[in-house]
Amino acid sequence: MPKIIVITGAESTGKSILTRQLSAYFRAPSFPEFPRLYVEQLNRPYNFDDVYSIALMQKAQMKIAKSLKNNFVFFDTWLVISMIWFDEVFGKVPSWIVETISESPVSLFLLCDTDLPWVPDPVRENGGEMREMLQMRYRKAISDLGFAYGEVSGYADERFKNALKIIQQL
Repeated sequence: MPKIIVITGAESTGKSILTRQLSAYFRAPSFPEFPRLYVEQLNRPYNFDDVYSIALMQKAQMKIAKSLKNNFVFFDTWLVISMIWFDEVFGKVPSWIVETISESPVSLFLLCDTDLPWVPDPVRENGGEMREMLQMRYRKAISDLGFAYGEVSGYADERFKNALKIIQQL
């Protein structure tokens, strides 16, 4: 089974760019940020059922990732963010999500630091203090669930090099 690495963190922290860079560097498959792709296609505000559908797809993507024959597979965000999204927006988390996360074979989470400026776009909704609070929640959830993680900071190439250093410690 490949080493599965999830790039995660608050909004506008360079997750998508870092995922593409790592995927190219390791010549490894990656899964794009599915929640963004899903929400961008809606012609209305998202609701609980939408986030539920997103979570189911993220679960299915992990099943696919486990079957791949590569050394690495990268995820641009994953179910941990959806778990906290459910809790923050709807005040409840479907019971299967924590179990699915706990049983997943994620080798490493790369938590992208909020040292990059928040840039608004039509899908983003959590800048400022909310961004920092969510970052703390992601860190705590990953730690509480017992996963290995490293925090990635820096700008441009420095961020990429810092991520490589963390991966090389696997």
